[in-house]
Amino acid sequence: MINRLMIAAAAVVLTAPLAVAGPIDSACIRSERSASSRQLCGCIQQVADMTLSRGDQRRAAAFFKDADSAQEVRMSKSNADNAFWARYKNFADSAEAYCAN
Repeated sequence: MINRLMIAAAAVVLTAPLAVAGPIDSACIRSERSASSRQLCGCIQQVADMTLSRGDQRRAAAFFKDADSAQEVRMSKSNADNAFWARYKNFADSAEAYCAN
């Protein structure tokens, strides 16, 4: 898993100048978190591109504006919400490992 993530990350880094900002990057930049920077937000978007569909990215981007909605999804009993949360958790864990300073 780690090897695949590193290979995919390298591929994304090599093509990054051609990439357009995604929903996670945009939401991260607009957020009021003091730790957000263009570099960090771009890194998080790269991981999102590797681990989440575009629809999942749009849904996850909403968490930057409304953190309570993430808690609602996490606590939901819906199978669709549970499946999304598993994908989101994988993304969050991967982004933390890949983008940590």
